[in-house]
Amino acid sequence: MTAPATGRVRRRLTVRGTVQGVGFRPHVHRLAAEYALAGFVGNTADGVLVEIEGPLPDVERFCALLAEHPPPLATVTAVGHEDLPVTGAGGTFTIQATTEHAAGRTQLPPDTATCADCLRELADPADRRHRHPFVTCTHCGPRFTIATAMPYDRAATTMARFPMCPACAREYGDPLDRRFHAQPVACPDCGPGLSLIPAEGTGARPARDAEALAQARALLAHGRIVAVKGLGGYHLACDATDPRAVATLRARKERGGKAFAVMCADLATAESVAHLTDAERAALTGPERPIVLLRARTPGDGPRLADGIAPGSPHLGVLLPYTPLHTLLFGLPGDPPGPRVLVLTSGNRSGEPIVTDDAQALIRLAGLADAWLTHDRTIAAPCDDSLLRVRSDGSPQLLRRSRGYVPRPLTLPVPVRPALAVGGDLKNALCLGADDQAWFGPHIGDMGDLATLDAARRAEAHLAALTGVTPRLIAADRHPGYQSTAHARRRAAEAGLPAPALVQHHHAHIAAALAEHGLDGTTPVIGVAFDGTGYGDDGTVWGGEILLADYTAYRRFAHLVPAPLPGGDAGVANPCRQALARLWAAGIDWAPDLPSVAACTDTERAVLHGQLTHKIACVPTSSMGRLFDAVSSLTGACHRAGREAEAALALEALALEARDADSGEYAFGFAAGPRADPAPVLRALVADLRRGVPAAVLAARFHRGVAGAVAGLCRRARAATGLTTVALTGGVFANALLEEDSTARLTADGFTVLRHGRVPPNDGGLALGQLMVAAHVPRPTRAR
Repeated sequence: MTAPATGRVRRRLTVRGTVQGVGFRPHVHRLAAEYALAGFVGNTADGVLVEIEGPLPDVERFCALLAEHPPPLATVTAVGHEDLPVTGAGGTFTIQATTEHAAGRTQLPPDTATCADCLRELADPADRRHRHPFVTCTHCGPRFTIATAMPYDRAATTMARFPMCPACAREYGDPLDRRFHAQPVACPDCGPGLSLIPAEGTGARPARDAEALAQARALLAHGRIVAVKGLGGYHLACDATDPRAVATLRARKERGGKAFAVMCADLATAESVAHLTDAERAALTGPERPIVLLRARTPGDGPRLADGIAPGSPHLGVLLPYTPLHTLLFGLPGDPPGPRVLVLTSGNRSGEPIVTDDAQALIRLAGLADAWLTHDRTIAAPCDDSLLRVRSDGSPQLLRRSRGYVPRPLTLPVPVRPALAVGGDLKNALCLGADDQAWFGPHIGDMGDLATLDAARRAEAHLAALTGVTPRLIAADRHPGYQSTAHARRRAAEAGLPAPALVQHHHAHIAAALAEHGLDGTTPVIGVAFDGTGYGDDGTVWGGEILLADYTAYRRFAHLVPAPLPGGDAGVANPCRQALARLWAAGIDWAPDLPSVAACTDTERAVLHGQLTHKIACVPTSSMGRLFDAVSSLTGACHRAGREAEAALALEALALEARDADSGEYAFGFAAGPRADPAPVLRALVADLRRGVPAAVLAARFHRGVAGAVAGLCRRARAATGLTTVALTGGVFANALLEEDSTARLTADGFTVLRHGRVPPNDGGLALGQLMVAAHVPRPTRAR
C-alpha cells in the first residue's frame, strides 16, 4: 500500500546490523515518545522490528533519526520500509518481549569495556552497586562471551541463572533507564559473586566477594600469581614490578623469552611506562581495549617494570582495565596500596587454548597459580585479548582479532554462499560467511593438540548459533600436514558436505587483503605475500612470493631465490642453522668469525654440511621469514628461537636502534624468473660485519634492502602487466619497519598500496581469504 502524501501513516521497519544488546529498543522507545508516535518495537532473529504510526512528517523524521543516530554501540547496516494500513491506534508505544529464539543474522556486539557511568557507580559509596565487580549497562560489558543463542535476550545468555532482584527488575523494565533490557544487569543482591580459592602454602583462605578481592590484592602485592577469571577466560596475573614474581610466572608457564602483556591501572600509569601518541591513547582507551604495542619508556618516576617483562624488546604490550573486576584489583580510593601494573597473560599452559571452565581451571592451572579469583557467571565462549599496533600515520593494524572485535562482521565486496573457513595451524581463527557478510571467530592459537581442536569446534558452534550460518562449504589450507585441514575434512564428512576447498596459503593471504579493502576481484593485484611457511604448488616451502592474484586464480610472478631448510621444524627453531644454509647457498664460507658459525657446535656444522651436500632432509624454501631468521643470527640478535618469530622480532628490535642513524641498504640481486637473490645482501652484510659495523646498522640496512626488493619486484610486475595495485600481506608485514618503508617507496612510485588494518596480516587473517577464494571455485563433489 502506498502511503498518503499527508495525514496519518503506519510503517513497518526492519532494522539490521548491530542492534541487539546495545540499548536499541529503549532508544526506539524514547524516540517514539518524543514524537508521540504509536506502535511497538521488538527483537527478531534478523534484527529489530518496528511498527510506527502517526502524522507523516513525524514518522519520516523518526525513520531518518533511527538510521542516522543509533545508540553508541549500535551499527545500522540496513533499514527496510513497508507501508501498512493505518489502525487508528492511540499515542502509546510499547516494547515487545522476545518470544522467537531461532538463529538469525542479527549482529551481536562484541564485549565492551566498562563505560564511564558504570565506573562512577563502582566508585560511589552511596550507590547500590558500589564495588560490584559485575556492574554493567546497555552501553558496556559482556555480550559475545555470555550469549548462547539469538535473539539476544537474558534467557539466551549465561545470566539466565541469576533471577533479578526487584530493584534490578525495575531498571530492566524501565524504558527510560540506562539498564533497560541490559541482559547482564545485576547487583550485589542478585548477581554473580566472587570466590577466592587458594593453593596450599599461600597463607590465604577461601573467601567470598569483598574478602576474596581483598585477599587477591594482598597476594598480588606479596609476589604471588593469581588466576583471574575474566570475560573470555582466565588470566594469570602478578605484580609487573616484582622481578621474582615475573621470573616465577615465566618459569612456571615455560614462557621462554616471549614478552608478557601488562595491564596498567590507568592511562597516567601507562604514560609512565611507555611513550604514547594520540592515536595510541585512543586505541588504549577505546571500547575494545586491546593490547597495544608501545615503545617502552626508560624507567623514570613511575613504576619500574621487571626486566623479565619483555626481554630484549623495545616494545611493550599494554592494556587498560576493561572490566569492573580489573578496576577493583587495582583498588579504589581508600584501599590499601597495591601494584599499579600487573602482568596479565592468558590462563593456559604453553600451546593450550585459554581456560574458561572453572573446574578445568583448578586442574590445568594447578602449579601455575597460587590462587584462583573466580566467579559463578559461566563463559559461553573463550575470547582472548586482541592485539594491535598503531602505525606512524595513526592507522591501527590488528595483529590478533579477538575480544572487543569478535563477532563484529566484515562487509564482503561480493556475496558468498554459506561457508566455513578453518584458517591455518598457527594463530588459528575461523571465519563464517554468508551473503555479503563474514564473521571471524576468536583467536584459538596454534593447532597443536586435541585441546585446540576441541576449542575450534566449540568456537564454530558458538559463532554459528549467533550468526545463523549453516555452512554448505568448508575451506582449508592446501598443506597436506595441517591439523586444521584434517579437521576440515572430518567436519565435511560428518556433515555430509562437499570435500573441503583447499586454498593455497599465500593466495588466501592476498584474497584476505582484497576482501578487507572491498575489492570485488574483477582486476588482479600484485600480491606481496611474505611469511614463514606456506605449502607451495611445487611441494616446497613458499613464503617470499609476488603473486598476480584475484579471488579466482593466481600466478607466481616472482619469489625469493630458494635455499635449503635443513631439518624442517628443527631448522626453524635454530636460526644459526638457517644462517649457515643461506651462507652455503650464497657460496660464502663458514668462517669462525661469523656469529652464526660460532653459535653452532662442531657436530652441528658437520651434520649440516652433510645434509646440504647430499640434499638430505633439506626442503627448499623461498620464505622471507626464514631469511629474516638467518640474518637475525648473522647479526648476533638470535641464534636459538624458543617461539615463533622470535628471531625476526629480535632483528626488528635491533634495526630500530639505528633507524635514524644510518641510511644505507643492502641491494638484492634480480635473477631470471624474476627472483630476488639475497646472496649480494649476505656478502655485503658479512663484509660490513668484518669491518666492525654495529649490528644495529646491519639490521637496519637489511630491512631497507628488503623494502627496496619489494619496490623493485613490483615495478617489474607493473611493467609486465600494467597492474598498479599492491597488497602487502603475510606475517612478515607485521614488522612495522618493513611495512612502512615498503609502503612509502611504493606510494612514491605511483602504486596504490593495500595494507591490513581490521584483519591481521598473519595467519590470524587467513580464513577470510580462504572463504573468498572458496566462494569463487566450482562447486565440488560430496565428501566420501
